Amino acid sequence: MQDKLDLNPDERAVLDWIDSRADHMIDTVKAWSAINSGSRNADGLERMRACLETAFGELGGEISAIDLPPTTIVDPDGTVREQAFTPSFHCRLRPQAPIRIVMTGHHDTVFPADSHFQSTELWDADTLNGPGVADMKGGILVMLHGLLGLERSPWKDEIGVDVLISPDEEIGSLGSGPILADLGAGADIGMTYEPALADGSLAGARKGSGNWSLKVSGRAAHAGREHHLGRNALAAACQFGLGLDELNGRREGVTFNLARIDGGGPPNVVPDNAVARFNVRVKTENDRTWVEAELERLLDEIRVRDGIAAELHGGFTRPPKPMSPANARMFEWTKAAGGALGLDIRWQDTGGVCEGNNLWAAGCPNVDTLGVRGADIHSDREIVKLSSFAERAKLSAVMLMKFARGEFNAKEARALARTQ
Repeated sequence: MQDKLDLNPDERAVLDWIDSRADHMIDTVKAWSAINSGSRNADGLERMRACLETAFGELGGEISAIDLPPTTIVDPDGTVREQAFTPSFHCRLRPQAPIRIVMTGHHDTVFPADSHFQSTELWDADTLNGPGVADMKGGILVMLHGLLGLERSPWKDEIGVDVLISPDEEIGSLGSGPILADLGAGADIGMTYEPALADGSLAGARKGSGNWSLKVSGRAAHAGREHHLGRNALAAACQFGLGLDELNGRREGVTFNLARIDGGGPPNVVPDNAVARFNVRVKTENDRTWVEAELERLLDEIRVRDGIAAELHGGFTRPPKPMSPANARMFEWTKAAGGALGLDIRWQDTGGVCEGNNLWAAGCPNVDTLGVRGADIHSDREIVKLSSFAERAKLSAVMLMKFARGEFNAKEARALARTQ
C-alpha cells in the first residue's frame, strides 16, 4: 500500500468544511461535558442521549433508541438483583448500500452524579480539562463530523452506516454487548472513537477482560461468647483474594486485580457475608481457559471451609483483540489516510479494552482509537487537545471517502478476518 494518498478537489472541499466546524465542535463538547452522564446516572444518560438525537439529526438518517437487556449485579450486602440500563442511541444510514460500516462509541463516563469533577477548564490555548471531553464525548463529535464530511462527498451512497452509542461501555458493555455483536456480524469493518493518546498514537492489540463478584456466605455469631459457632465469610473472601493475587506472574500477560472486598460489621460479630470484586486481563483465548480453571480451583478451596458457601457472578465480557492480518490492514489504511493529512499515525499494544474487542469477537476488523487526542482519562485531570477535533474528524472523513471510492477495500478486510 502507498504511504502517501492523493486527495482530489472534492475530498479537499470536504476537509475545508470540517475545518470550518472546529469551533462548533469545541463549543459542543463543553456543553456536553456539563451534563453528568455517569454510567449509573439514568437521568443524565437520557439527557445526553437527547443531545445525540439532535446532533445526529443533521445526518438525516433513521434514529432510534435500542432497549438493552438488564444484567445481574451483586450489592455490597450480597443481594443479587437485576440492574437495568437506559437505551443505546442508534442511527442508521443507507442500509442497502454495498459497503457496511459500524461506528461505535459511548455517552457514559466514569464520573458519578456526586463526583466533584463536573465542569470544564481551559488550561491553555490547546488544552481543555473536563469530564468526558476525551472519553468520549469528544470522540462522538469526531465520529459525527467524519460522517457529515462523507455526506458532502460525491461517493456517500456507496457506504451504509450503523452508529451505536451506548450508555454502559465504562461498566463493561453488559447490556449493549449483544447489540455490538449483531452489528459487528453484519458489517464489513468497524470504526470506534475512544481517544487516542495525546501524541496521536492509537491502540493496537488489546487484551481481553472480565469482571467478577464473589459472594461468600457464612454464619453470624457473638465474637466472644459463641465465636466457635460463627463461620467467617470475610476471612474466606480474604483467602480467595490472596490466592487470586498469587496467580499474578504465573502466566505471561495475564493479570489479576483484587479491587474491593465488602462485608463485616461490628468487631464483636463474626461476619456472615462478604463480596469480593476483581478483574482479570488475558492476551489469548487459551489464557481465558486457564483463568477460568484457576478460579474454579480457588472457589473449591474456600467452599471446603465448614459452613461457608460461595458463588461467582460475572465473567469475561471483552475477548482479546489481536493484531491479526485483518486488523493490521485497517491500521495500514489509517496510517495512509493520516499521511495524506500530514499525520504520522503510530500505534502500540495495550492492556485496555473497549468496544473494538466486542466487534472483533463478531468477526469485524476495526480501528478503535479514532477519537480526539487526550490524556489522563478516568481522572479529574482528563484533557482533550482542541486542535485534534478537526484533525481527527478529517482523518475519519478521508478513511470513509477512500472506503467509498474503493481505494481502501473494506470487503477485503472482512475476508481476511474470516480466515483467522
